[in-house]
Amino acid sequence: MTNETELSRQAVDAALKAHGNWAFVKGVPSMEFLPPLGPPEIAFAGRSNVGKSSLINALTGKNGLARTSNTPGRTQELNFFVPEGFSGAMDNLPPLAIVDMPGYGYAKAPIEMVERWTELVFEYMRGRVTLKRIFLLIDARHGVKQNDLDAMKLMDKAAMSYQLVLTKTDKIKAPAIPRMIDETLDKIKKSPAAYPEVIATSSEKSRGLDDLREAIAKAINP
Repeated sequence: MTNETELSRQAVDAALKAHGNWAFVKGVPSMEFLPPLGPPEIAFAGRSNVGKSSLINALTGKNGLARTSNTPGRTQELNFFVPEGFSGAMDNLPPLAIVDMPGYGYAKAPIEMVERWTELVFEYMRGRVTLKRIFLLIDARHGVKQNDLDAMKLMDKAAMSYQLVLTKTDKIKAPAIPRMIDETLDKIKKSPAAYPEVIATSSEKSRGLDDLREAIAKAINP
């Protein structure tokens, strides 16, 4: 007999594979504008230009859902997306929501912007009970940088579960991918909130998307 957890995981899997059937809900510049608690949330974080928007678009199968830009630091809000076909009423909630978090590490960002990012992200991580996991994206060409380590410390402080995801693996040679995975795993050995697996992806080549979908489903329904 299929239990409630299995049904829920199947619903999440179906939503993630419902290519193109996703919609933008709202952008949240500060905590008072957060939508009411509803479906479980999965968030994506990373340095500016790490490929976050491209990965969300590839994952959902809807180009342009998350805005991509060549201008670092463009996303300065928590942007919420949900699969279509649900009313939003408590008895008809979508199985999950995806949250695109503001990019960090933009060298030219004024100190006030960095402080706003830190405050918004920390308060969201610490106080959002429906947030199940943050997927922290790392550019496979560059590996974990100091601002990534700073973000990881913030997540550890908030006791927020997070998992590292390599992006743009099509931009490096195939033999370098397992080496980069090992190097990335080494960076999280002492991070209490880090999930001990790294996912390698390429939005351009659609690599690793099924692994990411599976990780999302497990994060929502362990």
